Amino acid sequence: MADSAPANDSNGNGSSLNPFAKRDSHSDQSILLYKITTTISWLLLVVSAIYTTFASPNGPNSHKFWHNNPSTPFAQSSLFTSIYVLIIFILQSGYAYALYMSDTTYVTSAANLGSHFIANNLLLFGFVFLFTHMHYWLALFLLVLNFGNLSMAYFRHSTAPRAIHIGTVSGPLAWNFVALYWVGAIAVHSNHFAARIVANVFIWGWLGYGMFFLVAYKDYTMGFALSVLCFSTGVGQFLTRPHLFQLQWIFAFTIGGLLFLLSLAVGMPGLLGRDPFPRGQIVSEDRERAPLLADD
Repeated sequence: MADSAPANDSNGNGSSLNPFAKRDSHSDQSILLYKITTTISWLLLVVSAIYTTFASPNGPNSHKFWHNNPSTPFAQSSLFTSIYVLIIFILQSGYAYALYMSDTTYVTSAANLGSHFIANNLLLFGFVFLFTHMHYWLALFLLVLNFGNLSMAYFRHSTAPRAIHIGTVSGPLAWNFVALYWVGAIAVHSNHFAARIVANVFIWGWLGYGMFFLVAYKDYTMGFALSVLCFSTGVGQFLTRPHLFQLQWIFAFTIGGLLFLLSLAVGMPGLLGRDPFPRGQIVSEDRERAPLLADD
């Protein structure tokens, strides 16, 4: 087994033109390019996110990021969500380090996710700019594009090393999913009774979304991430103006609690080394044939 990053791209010319293609190896030039572009795009997003958290950008109708968090059925806690995003940024710095490792598994996985990671950073940089300038529909459009980008990254690279997976795939995807509801509610400017009744139904989609990853991929990182964002939404709803039959904060805390417990149940066997089926492999064909092969 090699101790350094592979030097050749072994997937042929067909996929070499596709920056999102999954490859078995990457050239030294590709790795160097990813080191530069991932770092620049990540710094661009981090600096803009931190700056707009504490200061208003230049231009008309511009505000601090959390100034644009009015009372809606999906309003979040600025404190809890900011801490969540900060943790994701820290984990993403670990992803950048993976490109410099000698372990080929980490280097290849990090490089395969490189284009998705860069696209995520650039789309969210644009989102921050549009959101702080109150262009909510355009900001929502970029979130939709990034949701597709991160979903593609998840389904193509669901078995990436967990240290890379959390910061670049599951953590950002969970936030992007919740942000679609949050920014969508801001864009429609609706906080009346009927809108909250509809939101009381829609929020249960978060539970279904989280359970999909828990059941299909045994990915407790998605479950934990969504549970934290549910708690943030619950706090945000609890602090909004009181409404008749205000149930959203109760539902948010309930869904967050259920996802946390289910994620704990799914994650504990793996953390204890007793999980017969690794993440991303429910029951493989080789696993199904294993007893028969053992008898031969």
